[in-house]
Amino acid sequence: MKSTGIVRKVDELGRIVLPIELRRTFDLNVKDAIEIYTDNDMIILKKFQRTCVFCNSPEPITEYKGKSICADCLAELKR
Repeated sequence: MKSTGIVRKVDELGRIVLPIELRRTFDLNVKDAIEIYTDNDMIILKKFQRTCVFCNSPEPITEYKGKSICADCLAELKR
């Protein structure tokens, strides 16, 4: 794991601000969804990306009854 040397305080509502340099590096934009993981004593943030429930392909994704399905798997299901 790489240290950035950046320290931020948590505000009264439990929020932290991610520096613009990190947002640019990880292509995080306003309203992007972030997944939150924990690993022992660490909190891990990851940009959320929908993937196919069958093959984990990231795109193109179609929503069907609350599930994400890629075009290839959708075509296979139709056969």
